Amino acid sequence: MRVLVAGSSGTVGMAVTRALLQRGVHVVALSRYSPEHMQSKLSEQRYANTTLSAVAHADMPGRLHCIQHDISQTSLTNRDIGTVDALVSCLSSRSGAPDDARRVDFEANVRLLDYAASLSQIGRFLLVSAICVQKPKLAFQHEKLRFEALLRAGDIPYTIVRPTAYFKSLSGQVERLRAGKPFLMFGDGELTACKPIADEDLAQYIADGLTSADTLGRVLPIGGPGPALTPKQQGRLLAATLNVPFKSRSINPDWFIKGAGLLDRLAPLSKTMHRRAEFLRIAHYYATESMLCWDDEQGSYQTDATPEFGERTLAQHYAQLAANAESSGLDSSHKLFS
Repeated sequence: MRVLVAGSSGTVGMAVTRALLQRGVHVVALSRYSPEHMQSKLSEQRYANTTLSAVAHADMPGRLHCIQHDISQTSLTNRDIGTVDALVSCLSSRSGAPDDARRVDFEANVRLLDYAASLSQIGRFLLVSAICVQKPKLAFQHEKLRFEALLRAGDIPYTIVRPTAYFKSLSGQVERLRAGKPFLMFGDGELTACKPIADEDLAQYIADGLTSADTLGRVLPIGGPGPALTPKQQGRLLAATLNVPFKSRSINPDWFIKGAGLLDRLAPLSKTMHRRAEFLRIAHYYATESMLCWDDEQGSYQTDATPEFGERTLAQHYAQLAANAESSGLDSSHKLFS
């Protein structure tokens, strides 16, 4: 089986690449980075070989081919990739800004879909979306939904996976707590909840769903093993894991909306102000909306209705971070607070 993984250099894309290689799949890893950069990242993750075109470890029997191509800028052709049996899109805009979301979450995926349509036959187009699109208020959510609708209306077999929160998105305050600073939370820390899922568990779920008849033509929300955790519970868990006292400070999430309103007044004069206003709206959304399945009839998030998969827990992830005394392993894109 030959599978194209778009966005393979991201944390989820890298995990999907590894999961498929473990299953003996021939993976074509598409990334805007050079093959050498990809090889370096794969080596850090301990699933690379000395060559870019073939991986043949006992625990990683698949074959790997890395291709540098910025799908957000130019289309793909058979000459670039050749034929594949399935396609996994892990593409996602990093900033969530309207222009970035349109270019990545919609236009880049459209190019992938055009490539898939050019093939004589393809078994599946699996799209990694996000659970937050069920209540769309932000630019990137609308762009994701726009592509989801396009994919669902076409003739190509599809599966749409909507993960809940990722572990990294809940780990941005590790250094704060290590330094004795208070854990920052919105309101009383009980406004939202989520069932975060580990990258490796999500990757296994995706690999399972890529060929399963049960997932064909379905939109699948998925979280990690429960129970659902509020931010306050996450903060207490992190403090206990780091063996530091739990101290907290409350932030009013309405400040984000007020700030966005002020920046919106300057947006006609500056694209930077427009992007910053959208970032504040994103921050407000995640401060006030749970990453769980939403029930329209009841008008609330439903913990029990949010599917669970995998074995790795947030507590285990925090324990791994605590064991690394030098760094949380996060870059600035994963940190709202520092």
